[in-house]
Amino acid sequence: MEIRRIGFVGIGNMGSPMAANLAQAGFDLSIYDLREAVVHEFARAHEVKIACSLGALACAAECIITMLPDDKVVRRAVLGDGGDCIAQALETGHIIVDMSTSDPTATQALGAALSLRGVHVVDAPVMGGVVFARDGTLDIMAGGDADIVELLTPVFKVLGRKVFHCGPLGSGHALKAINNYVNACSLMSVIEGLAIGRKFGIDTAMMVETMQAMCTGRNHPIDKKVIPHVLTRTYGTGMAMGFIAKDLHIAVEAAHRIGAAAPLAERVSELWDAAAKCLGPTRDQTEIVRYWEQASGVTL
Repeated sequence: MEIRRIGFVGIGNMGSPMAANLAQAGFDLSIYDLREAVVHEFARAHEVKIACSLGALACAAECIITMLPDDKVVRRAVLGDGGDCIAQALETGHIIVDMSTSDPTATQALGAALSLRGVHVVDAPVMGGVVFARDGTLDIMAGGDADIVELLTPVFKVLGRKVFHCGPLGSGHALKAINNYVNACSLMSVIEGLAIGRKFGIDTAMMVETMQAMCTGRNHPIDKKVIPHVLTRTYGTGMAMGFIAKDLHIAVEAAHRIGAAAPLAERVSELWDAAAKCLGPTRDQTEIVRYWEQASGVTL
């Protein structure tokens, strides 16, 4: 079986460039989003079909990709609450791929609900942000049946540079939350160190250079966030602080559910919550530097 007909739900900051890449690659694409103006603009630009409802989207596709704010929205779109939903048109063999950042437990529950209908569910969250979504170089973490993940490989290759099969359903979302925690913790530690050094009177650029050479090796937040976005004051990663705070909640809650110790993750989550509340949840994640600058009375 070869997947050609794809339904895409969620034409937002990440979903729009991802769907555009699928359209450009020649897939038979149908799209759905609650914002009609966004849908029509995208359809005109990329010559794709607009589904008038979630049910109609499912009828037109073999594989439905969701790229939505959280697992609650995903569940409502798939299973519905008595109204229009994807599930009303699903048949045996259909594939649901949730590429959102969702709670792994919720993903497992969704899979259990749909398995009774012979519908396959794969969780395949992405790392990389809007820039990587545009050029199709996202990293994709897939959880689910190995044969279904293999079947989806041609789709994933259009969207990302590498696909990691993490294990059973839910493992992709679990690893995404863990990776986001490690990234968030690292970014925060770098910024805190820079703020302390700047307070001491040390040049910011020189500190970054020494961190790369001496104490961190290749540090993802330094290379991808601090140098291009914090030091230039452009703050343009495309990922909002509120989303990072949400992802940290997922990581901490997942740890709690399985009885894993996560004291550092708990504290990092609290700090991101505080920064998002202080600065605004829609601010770019790299603007968290302002939280430290205000507290320390320095400018990096």
